[in-house]
Amino acid sequence: MPAPIRLRELIRTIRTARTQAEEREMIQKECAAIRSSFREEDNTYRCRNVAKLLYMHMLGYPAHFGQLECLKLIASQKFTDKRIGYLGAMLLLDERQDVHLLMTNCIKNDLNHSTQYVQGLALCTLGCMGSSEMCRDLAGEVEKLLKTSNSYLRKKAALCAVHVIRKVPELMEMFLPATKNLLSEKNHGVLHTSVVLLTEMCERSPDMLAHFRKLVPQLVRILKNLIMSGYSPEHDVSGISDPFLQVRILRLLRILGKGDDDSSEAMNDILAQVATNTETSKNVGNAILYETVLTIMDIKSESGLRVLAINILGRFLLNNDKNIRYVALTSLLKTVQTDHNAVQRHRSTIVDCLKDLDVSIKRRAMELSFALVNGNNIRGMMKELLYFLDSCDPEFKADCASGVFLAAEKYAPSKRWHIDTIMRVLTTAGSYVRDDSVPNLIQLITNSVEMHAYTVQRLYKALLDDISQQPLVQVASWCIGEYGDLLISGQCEEEEPIQVTEDEVLDVLEGLLVSNLSSPVTRGYSLTAIMKLSTRFSSVNRIKKVVSIYGSSIDVELQQRAVEYNALFKKYDHMRPALLERMPIMEKTASNGPTEIVQTNGEAEPSVVEPKHPPPVGQPASQGNDLLDLLGGNDVPVIPTTMPTKPASAGGELLDLLGDLSLGGPAPAPPAPASQPPFLLDGLSSQPLFNDIAAAGIPPMTAYNKNGLKIDFTFERANPNPNVAVITIHASNSTEADMTDFVFQAAVPKTFQLQLLSPSSNVVPALNQGTVTQVIRVLNQQKQQLRMRIKLTYIHKGSAVQDLAEVNNFPPQSWQ
Repeated sequence: MPAPIRLRELIRTIRTARTQAEEREMIQKECAAIRSSFREEDNTYRCRNVAKLLYMHMLGYPAHFGQLECLKLIASQKFTDKRIGYLGAMLLLDERQDVHLLMTNCIKNDLNHSTQYVQGLALCTLGCMGSSEMCRDLAGEVEKLLKTSNSYLRKKAALCAVHVIRKVPELMEMFLPATKNLLSEKNHGVLHTSVVLLTEMCERSPDMLAHFRKLVPQLVRILKNLIMSGYSPEHDVSGISDPFLQVRILRLLRILGKGDDDSSEAMNDILAQVATNTETSKNVGNAILYETVLTIMDIKSESGLRVLAINILGRFLLNNDKNIRYVALTSLLKTVQTDHNAVQRHRSTIVDCLKDLDVSIKRRAMELSFALVNGNNIRGMMKELLYFLDSCDPEFKADCASGVFLAAEKYAPSKRWHIDTIMRVLTTAGSYVRDDSVPNLIQLITNSVEMHAYTVQRLYKALLDDISQQPLVQVASWCIGEYGDLLISGQCEEEEPIQVTEDEVLDVLEGLLVSNLSSPVTRGYSLTAIMKLSTRFSSVNRIKKVVSIYGSSIDVELQQRAVEYNALFKKYDHMRPALLERMPIMEKTASNGPTEIVQTNGEAEPSVVEPKHPPPVGQPASQGNDLLDLLGGNDVPVIPTTMPTKPASAGGELLDLLGDLSLGGPAPAPPAPASQPPFLLDGLSSQPLFNDIAAAGIPPMTAYNKNGLKIDFTFERANPNPNVAVITIHASNSTEADMTDFVFQAAVPKTFQLQLLSPSSNVVPALNQGTVTQVIRVLNQQKQQLRMRIKLTYIHKGSAVQDLAEVNNFPPQSWQ
């Protein structure tokens, strides 16, 4: 068989290939020749063939069939064979393949070889791909080589010991005696690898960390010698003596000094020397300074030293290298909480980084700028950040807008400034703000009573300029609806009032209703605003006409609003002024409960859970709560004194669950005579919602049990009103998967009044590990037998499930 081509010739041949297919053909042809040679046990050219195989492996072609040949080369007595064999083992083998265990004996023999270079090959291979089993078997040999006087072997043994410790941490103590004399070595290679070994041991064991703290003076001395030593061509890099060793020592000092006063005190002086004596004109010096800064910030260093470190980072911000600027911004962001004043000195430089072309630097500069905002610099910083918001890329706008909102809420010098700032954000980046920005701004405006006229005028002007920013349009619509009379009267004292007529205001709002730029939520805001103006403007007939038009809108949400508002104009006109009066001041914390952001048919309005205020028009019931009540609020549904004579209006029919049970929706009653029955939640203003509910001894029942979902009813009787039955549902799930998005809805015949309160959760845990509870209140004035239709919807194992059921077997005690 002819001699195979050399590696150099193979490389030259492959490089002549013009296409990928041609290259693959050459590789396949050569692989076939190599396989034939392996089958023939050709020892002469095995080394050459394995070398070529490794080159093909580096190109991405399969070379696994050469694994055993590598082991044969390792077992050879020739150094050239061993070198290629060990290289192949490192590239082609890893601990996931059992073949590597066959090497253990060869490596053990080579670790005890008389030639240091063979020992070095074995150490490199073990340190590269040794498994935990190999490390346990060979740790003793590595520990012996770590004590040898040969610096060539000691540095390789130290790195191999690092790998052994990572694989088998319990062997760490074996290497402890060998580390005593490592730092006294003059050879920089041994010093470097020794520091790496000590660092690994300190990071993995608190006991080792405490043990090695006594080495701090020795490490300080080595670092000082490196700084003070003259030019050494063997170790010099850009005029700095062995920067790699300096960086490693600084990292180890950082670990040793963290949380320890004595160690930190011992290294303060040398850190100051490194920080002041290191040349910054080359990248090598900057790398050492960066490690020095990190060490100063992590240990218990003096305040002057920390200021020096932050000043170094400030100088980094002026560097032309983008990587150095990014590193400086990231480091300052980590230290700004502990050394706020020192970082503040570099505020102007940080703000300048907002103009950088690099997006990573811009993002870090933006985050750091927000961290620097305080009550003293809020005006100047917001000016810069708003300018950045105007010109930044779209991917920054959402985070920047959120940051401005939070900073303005925390440090606003005045309410006018706060309102102006948020309006500026909505004007420039309204499409990118968080969902809660609209209700938060509405709450801010509502609570700033003296700013109502100014705010509504500013927002009206903004609407005339631009209606593309939906959050801004929603806030403006809400404010015009609430304070339209102030806009017309021109009572603004903060700036020159504008002259505007009722028709002009209504033109703007009607334009929002028909604009293609308006979202369904925005149209809901606009229609509600027009409705509110019916009590503030004299153009009631025009408003009636607009509202009636949208009673047949294809948008179901808008149609339902219009139908309800039409009902207000016709049947309940005497209630309209009270229902549409201005919103009360919304406090974030109220005595009766926290502020809630209530989702109002797609439009978010903040409201306080306080029963003394009537709920605003358009505030919906929670899902399934008062299914057919068109005008009542969540908390106090009104009970009719007479039976309705016609079905519920269009909005109520959307949720009709009863069908053939002849269900009709209750209509709000006019002011009742003295004989009127009590409200369902009568006495709410003087009692908590669930006050005085006493058990009535009514037996529980199972209302539904299907597909692993079980619904149990338990009963109580409300003390203030014995005609009200309080039913608590308990939903449990016996399947192996959670039921998510769980919604329980219920409806009763006309002769009853039902209220469904909020559930405890919308997830029914699997395997009966918990239940979802929900309270139903049913008013049964005529003591008739209770019937109910329930509707269940949930998602189970990724599939949506919906089911209807009738419950007619209520215990007599629950309705008698």
